[in-house]
Amino acid sequence: MSHLTCGFIGLGLIGGSIARALKENVPNTKIIAYDVNREALSLAVKESVVDAAAGAIDETFSECDYIFLCAPVKRNDGNLTAVKKIRKPGCLLTDVGSVKTGIHLAVHEAGLDECFIGGHPMAGSERTGFLNSKAALLENAYYILTPTPSVSAEKLDACRDLVAAMRAIPLILDYRKHDYITAAISHLPHVVAASLVNLVRESDSEDGIMKMLAAGGFKDITRIASSQAGMWQQICLGNRENISSLLSDYMASLTVFKNLIDEKEEAELYSQFESARIYRDSFINASSGPIKRTFGISVEIADKSGALAYIVTLLAQNGLSIKNIGITHNRESDDGVLKLEFYNEKAMENAVRILNAADYAVHIRS
Repeated sequence: MSHLTCGFIGLGLIGGSIARALKENVPNTKIIAYDVNREALSLAVKESVVDAAAGAIDETFSECDYIFLCAPVKRNDGNLTAVKKIRKPGCLLTDVGSVKTGIHLAVHEAGLDECFIGGHPMAGSERTGFLNSKAALLENAYYILTPTPSVSAEKLDACRDLVAAMRAIPLILDYRKHDYITAAISHLPHVVAASLVNLVRESDSEDGIMKMLAAGGFKDITRIASSQAGMWQQICLGNRENISSLLSDYMASLTVFKNLIDEKEEAELYSQFESARIYRDSFINASSGPIKRTFGISVEIADKSGALAYIVTLLAQNGLSIKNIGITHNRESDDGVLKLEFYNEKAMENAVRILNAADYAVHIRS
């Protein structure tokens, strides 16, 4: 690929990770960036991720071949107005938002259809900001592209090649289909997780016995309820119709379960659980997706002094860093009493190999 100039308006976790991936994988790439967080921008320049820091959305960006809109969604309208004044002919605009309808409507209103391809890198982290960005965040992650009807095939091909060069997996979808899919597999699960947690909070006794026992399966399926409240508020409002429609379908399916339980329909109740199990087990065990995969294992250990310390020391001696560690007191749905979480799949696999060699029973948490 010849010399390329990419502009970034917003340089948080996702924008920073894309910029890093371009620097690492696409030779001769110049990065121009603007962010209201001047400390993040200074750090990006210091680390040679950004070549030129802009003081505003101004003529500094007029040499860009691509401009990535990575600021919060609520700023898109104003940023599009500013970009329209300074973009050069042929410059492609893209974004990184997890809801695409709003930005497509704003682009159409601004008369920029012929130069816009929506983007949604399906990757993320519990940590935010440029400080936590990394090129590896995009590796083998699906990167959805939602072109407008009037963008050229040449621009779409070039954008798809650029995404692939960043080691992500490009997938082209209509923006309306994208929003319906993500409502089902990402947005609705966050609503459900939050509602379950709130249900337990409101149903718990004064001594907090539910909270004390909320481990195992409950803690796993509600993990995403720990996500940022403000971000999910905006996602729900931005994809309101799809989420509301799917919520209605979901409530209907819960009613089916309730009726089967009330009527003691043993065969059909079994069928509901079994069909869900079969479909869930068919999912690809990949690191990409809108809900970030965790790399965790459960280990059977004896309840005696030094057992935990020995395992931690054994893994450390083999150069493995543990991201999170916990003891399971509720064994209702877990295979091992010790839970270990790692930063990536390779570390998890190495831990399994090391612990198996030391005669520990290890179970990968899917």
